[in-house]
Amino acid sequence: MLNLIHLKVLAAVARHGSVTEAAKELHYSQSSVSHHLARLEADTGAKLIQRVGRGIRLTAEGRLLAVRAAEIVGRVDAAANELAAQVGLEAGRVRLAANASALSTIVPKAAVALDQAHPGLELILIDSHPVESLQMLRHGEIDLALIFQHADAPLEEEEGFRLVHLCDDRIYLVSRRPGDSIADHRHSAWIGGCLRCRNELVNVCGKEGFTPRIASLSDDIVVVQALVAAGRGVTTLPGLALQAHRHPGVHATELTGFSRQIHAVTYGDPPDPPAIAAVLKALAEATR
Repeated sequence: MLNLIHLKVLAAVARHGSVTEAAKELHYSQSSVSHHLARLEADTGAKLIQRVGRGIRLTAEGRLLAVRAAEIVGRVDAAANELAAQVGLEAGRVRLAANASALSTIVPKAAVALDQAHPGLELILIDSHPVESLQMLRHGEIDLALIFQHADAPLEEEEGFRLVHLCDDRIYLVSRRPGDSIADHRHSAWIGGCLRCRNELVNVCGKEGFTPRIASLSDDIVVVQALVAAGRGVTTLPGLALQAHRHPGVHATELTGFSRQIHAVTYGDPPDPPAIAAVLKALAEATR
């Protein structure tokens, strides 16, 4: 039978690619980590680790088991947190992942409300894009994800995810002149963000009959607006990003008919544990 501690060690080694770093994370000695790995190999009858010079790498079998180990360990941690929360909200922990614009606007408002209503509840925050957040949620590495979806390009959701719509986040053209339209920049240089945001930018321009010439790439809202202010191009940004940071040298023009949806996502069957339900309620109130 597989041992949870052995699986936890394997997951840490896979995450860091190093026995030394895994030992630091787990507060074990290196020899103890090596011992757990050896026991796991003996229990499974499979070679999981290969020595490469002074380092190590996982075998194909090791990589397969490491993925499942991360899921199992994550689910056990989540179960422990849910049980603690079920006893009462005097204690408990919720791990929340969100992208930067939501993490700097919606989440702080919700966190203040939670601190006042449930001072014993620990809220752990992680900056992450939607796709990575959903992967962490599926693996049990977080308890709640705050994601965005564009109407024309929804995320592919797996069975088990439950979405709560919080709000619509409008999209704006960001340029140096007030009152600009997308059509005014048919021949301009454009600044693109993450892959999904670039796809939405192409979609917005495509509805005006042209493909944008993307000359710069940055996923940092401070950098993007600084480039616009310096005349290096124009871009589109959601309202939450402009709420989080607004460069004095740019103008924002709302694009009618374009928005993205903000959802809170949990995983597994309802009902949500009390701690997660409290965070969901605070997020909903923060977006009203």
